[in-house]
Amino acid sequence: MQHIFAFFCTSFLGAVLGVNFPSNIQIGGLFPTQQSQEHAAFMSALSQFTEPPKLSPQIDIVNISDSFEMTYTFCSQFSKGVYAIFGFYERRTVNMLTSFCGALHLCFITPSFPVDTSNQFVLQLRPELQDALISVIEYHKCQKFMYIYDADRGLSVLQKVLDTAAEKNWQVTAVNVMTTTEEDYKSLFQNLEKKKERVVVVDCETDRLNAILNKIVKLGKNGVGYHYILATLGFMDIDLSKFRNSGANVTGFQLVNETDTIPARIMQQWKNNDAREHPHVDWKGPKYTSALTYDGVRVMAEAFQSLRKQRIDISRRGNAGDCLANPAVPWGQGIDIQRALQQVRFEGLTGNVQFDEKGHRTNYTLHVMEMKHDKNRKIGYWNEDEKFVPTAVDQQGANETTNLQNRTYIVTTILEAPYVMQKKSYEQLEGNDRYEGYCVELAAEIAKHVGYQYRLQIVSDGKYGARDPETKLWNGMVGELVYGNADVAVAPLTITLVREEVIDFSKPFMSLGISIMIKKPQKSKPGVFSFLDPLAYEIWMCIVFAYIGVSVVLFLVSRFSPYEWHNEELEEGRDQPANDQTNEFGIFNSLWFSLGAFMQQGCDISPRSLSGRIVGGVWWFFTLIIISSYTANLAKPSKPGSVKTERAGAFGQIEKQMVVRQGRVRQRGRGPVNLAVLKLSEQGVLDKLKSKWWYDKGECGSKDSGSKQSINEAIRTSTLPRASAAGTSSGENGRVVSHDFPKTMQEIPCMGHSSGMSLGATGL
Repeated sequence: MQHIFAFFCTSFLGAVLGVNFPSNIQIGGLFPTQQSQEHAAFMSALSQFTEPPKLSPQIDIVNISDSFEMTYTFCSQFSKGVYAIFGFYERRTVNMLTSFCGALHLCFITPSFPVDTSNQFVLQLRPELQDALISVIEYHKCQKFMYIYDADRGLSVLQKVLDTAAEKNWQVTAVNVMTTTEEDYKSLFQNLEKKKERVVVVDCETDRLNAILNKIVKLGKNGVGYHYILATLGFMDIDLSKFRNSGANVTGFQLVNETDTIPARIMQQWKNNDAREHPHVDWKGPKYTSALTYDGVRVMAEAFQSLRKQRIDISRRGNAGDCLANPAVPWGQGIDIQRALQQVRFEGLTGNVQFDEKGHRTNYTLHVMEMKHDKNRKIGYWNEDEKFVPTAVDQQGANETTNLQNRTYIVTTILEAPYVMQKKSYEQLEGNDRYEGYCVELAAEIAKHVGYQYRLQIVSDGKYGARDPETKLWNGMVGELVYGNADVAVAPLTITLVREEVIDFSKPFMSLGISIMIKKPQKSKPGVFSFLDPLAYEIWMCIVFAYIGVSVVLFLVSRFSPYEWHNEELEEGRDQPANDQTNEFGIFNSLWFSLGAFMQQGCDISPRSLSGRIVGGVWWFFTLIIISSYTANLAKPSKPGSVKTERAGAFGQIEKQMVVRQGRVRQRGRGPVNLAVLKLSEQGVLDKLKSKWWYDKGECGSKDSGSKQSINEAIRTSTLPRASAAGTSSGENGRVVSHDFPKTMQEIPCMGHSSGMSLGATGL
């Protein structure tokens, strides 16, 4: 109530006494350099807003990171009688400025990074980004990422991200750009590859952000699989020329909607008129900070126009010009200017310009941008009420379809017969007509079904593709895809783990597997001891020792058992029996008994005691098993290579395992190519190509010699990997590797599965 009463009293006295509102308003300006877009935009805005009262600038060029120099310049402008100051600050000087503004009641309008302060005399034109950044991270479902930040612009965004990471169990690796060397960057990205974490958030100003992106390109980390989220409000201000066609996904925010009528007109005026007035300023790409500067001047112009209409006295009186007075004397009319500035609301170059009670931007909209292929596109927007809202991309897909038909894609391949070969009249032909082979015709069929133009290009280094263990750079056809030198690869390419991390493979178009060749054993004439072949020599030795051992045990048992001793039978001519007892199982009879049982012929003597009969029964059972096994092996047809055949079977198990591993291809965005392969398989085109280049034209597939099975074996053997000096393999299983075609091109019907070698993709 007191403020309202004072406001009405001031207005009434002004009307009664005829208070004259100043016709010339002194506005201070603090800029780091005079040759900047922001300085030129400030002067251009002052020249456009000519309605009274007139804004007169008091500009000083100052080192915004030097607190002493900033203090001297700020006090100097305050003593000159400025009504408000527009300028920039850094982390080292922001506390000093907010302290002076709060003590002197002098408003400071700034497009610098927002700070968390309750000082109402600091109006922050730049919207806060942390909530929008977290929404985009959640939208992309990033659980592990590296956060590169610039400590000079404050830590408010980093703190918000870390707090959210603690709540949602994110794994964040925070890296301060001020204390990180180039070697540290190399080590950090190597660790990211080991952990398979390829999401990087970069929170820096535009100039430093461009330097970081150049380092990323130098390290070769701008390929497929990497996702960079740029925490900046000027996505269109960043130089992304080296990221185009590289395969990396780049996401950012755009504050200025350059497609709107007013921003487009103002920026075109800057490029035309202001380029002549400020020849040393680069106007090729107007920055978002220049747009914030323009809106900042308009905020001051409309605020003072509102004060003039209300006839509020804002004159400077007393010692209000001394900022170093002890105690500080606040400017009495500063609170009126602060309220007028805070109540301004309009649609500017940066969208809706409106402030809350703390001087922060509110009710603003951020456009979420993404770089795909060779152009930028809008994927959604963010505001305080709806948060992140993805926009429809159907129209974008339609545009990509048109571009697909109008663009010639590069198809990389490698010379490998019979997949790709040079024709005899190679030098006299041009374009794709110079080559022939299975993959050449397959590429033509796929292009015909998908609907795009292509040009075959032989890989320059003649390699399939491997990653250097030291530099981590890719060579061969895989390198052509990763670094954007080619769009599709059609070649006998094998799926490996490291390749699958950077490129995508399609479904197989030919099943080959892996064959292992062994020497065919030669038959030998049977010898004298060929009857011993059914059993191993070790078994025969064990039988001999068992025979001797059982005989000795039987001899000893018979000796100790009383049942084996008996009187001799009466001989003719003798009246009385002899008193001597005999034992039939002497050592020789024991050996004879064991031998007869082993030969299954029996013996004229047999044990009488229980222990002897147990030993004999065990021996009989043993001989039964041995003789049965011997007879079975002896009756089997003799194959000297039987043992080697079992080993080949073991190799066959390995082959099956490897075929299964290669057939499991990770699918991601190869829809049109996959559908084309499936349709070619259903129509029998793949079988015709196979018959043409192996059965009809192949050296091993003449029509009058050999069978189809032998030709298949020849195909499998011809694709066995051969290690080369570079660590790659020559003659690998055929794959086609391609980029991600738009979903609108997926109109090819699919009714079955293809039969073998595969296609693959990186993101066309």
